[in-house]
Amino acid sequence: MTEEEKYSLQERIVEVLKTVYDPEIPVDIYNLGLIYRIEVQDDAHVDVDMTLTAPGCPAADFIMEDVRLRVEGVPEVSSATVNLVFEPEWNQSMMSEEARLELGYDIE
Repeated sequence: MTEEEKYSLQERIVEVLKTVYDPEIPVDIYNLGLIYRIEVQDDAHVDVDMTLTAPGCPAADFIMEDVRLRVEGVPEVSSATVNLVFEPEWNQSMMSEEARLELGYDIE
């Protein structure tokens, strides 16, 4: 897989991740800043590093499985691994401007 193909696939994966929501927050996980890394391997395997808004999130398993299934649903993806990480610790500044507006945070 060329670097251009990897980049194109990564863009499609980002679009898919924008359809995954934490059940308690009306903003997708990508715009919340919960996705830290998306790496496409030469064999089209995808590694995703993500975090949660809180370590004890009761929906963690559901969200992670949703991410894995949606990423693997992208036709060119051969498989996906979703890694839950807590470094760096998530904070509200990691949200996109769109997410902060949606949730009513001041934009500076």
